Order: sequence, then structure tokens, then C-alpha cells
Amino acid sequence: MKYTYYGQSCFLLEAAGKKLLFDPFISHNPIAKNIDTTAIEADYILVSHGHADHVADLVTLAKQTQATVIAMPEIIDWISKQGIEKVHGMNFGKFTFDWGVVRMVPATHSSSLPDGSYGGNPAGFVLEVDSKQIYFAGDTGLTIEMKVLAEIYNLDYAILPIGGNYTMDVDDALIATKYFDCDKVIGVHYNTFPVIEIDTQTALDKFAREKKTLLLPAIGETISL
Repeated sequence: MKYTYYGQSCFLLEAAGKKLLFDPFISHNPIAKNIDTTAIEADYILVSHGHADHVADLVTLAKQTQATVIAMPEIIDWISKQGIEKVHGMNFGKFTFDWGVVRMVPATHSSSLPDGSYGGNPAGFVLEVDSKQIYFAGDTGLTIEMKVLAEIYNLDYAILPIGGNYTMDVDDALIATKYFDCDKVIGVHYNTFPVIEIDTQTALDKFAREKKTLLLPAIGETISL
């Protein structure tokens, strides 16, 4: 399984012969200016919520890649009106695709679409693919509901927001790892804007002191999971 980071909360998972793109916000992200969006390929695009820093490139990339978009019904309705036909609407629950299982789980946040309309509930995803279990929390604060995941899964990786202000910060993310019992974290949603800038070395040191791994790939970097 490969993970490529595109900045903010946008990343690509390559697993089970599929390319899964999450929360596409690249061309409008000043720190992702070196990413060539025209070269991005995807079979599925998974969207956690409707805020612009998660959907700014959604319609463009859905048309370019002909990927199937997985999202809340309200987001599906919004993109359908813009000509996107390959869609799979979900809500909190799970569905088995031919490449793996996706469960949509709650996130503590808000959600509206770029036109100001209601974006449905904010969410995260748990994927079971290539014999691994991966949790992408989406934009969320620390919530006790995360403890339920430990009863259902043996998570291999958790992809967590760590920038604070709008979401969990590094300290809250560490607490979250104890809730759902996962020692390997990939950080997202940090350093894009001044209000979510972090000291990356301090973050790495905090995780190391708890004997946990925090991975912070550079924008455009691909790592193996």
C-alpha cells in the first residue's frame, strides 16, 4: 500500500489495484503549488465534508479522472448538479466495494459547501483494504466516540488532523490514539495557514515520548504503509 501526500488533508492511497483520493484541495493550496493536478489519477474520491479546503478541486478532478465520488448525500447532490454522474452516496455506516470495505464514521466539526448550502454531516472513514485497517478522521475535534473504533477494529494506521484551531492539535491527537488504540499516525491538516502552523519537531518528539510513530511526509512524497 502506498500513501502520497498532497497537502492539507488531501492524499492518495494506492491499494488493491485502486487509487483512492481523499479531500481534493491542491490547486488552491499555496504550499502545494508544485503538484501537477493534471497528472493525478484516481478510481475513487472520498470526501469527508464540504468545506472548500477539502473540495476545491473535487469537481475538476472527478471529471478528469472519471473516479467515483464517495460522500454524504448532500455533497453528492451538489456535485451532481455540476455534471458528476459517477457517485456513491453514504452516511454513517459501511459498504463493501469490490476492493474493500468503507465505513463512514462521525467527526466533530461543521460542514457547508462553497456555495453556502448545507454539506451534510462531517465524517471520517475507516477502510479495510489490502489486509490493513486505515482510519482517516477527517476534520474533527477530540471526541469520546472514537473509543468505539477500538471495539470494532485493530487499526494499522490513523490519519489525523494535528493543526489545532479547527481540529485536534498534536496533544489531542495523542489522546485519540489511546481511545482507538493505534500507535502509527500520519498527520494532516497542519501548516497550510498561519492559524494551523505547528512545530513539527516538537510534534515528532511528543509522539516519540509516548512510544508512538508520527509520520509527516512532505507534500508530493510517497511512502509505503
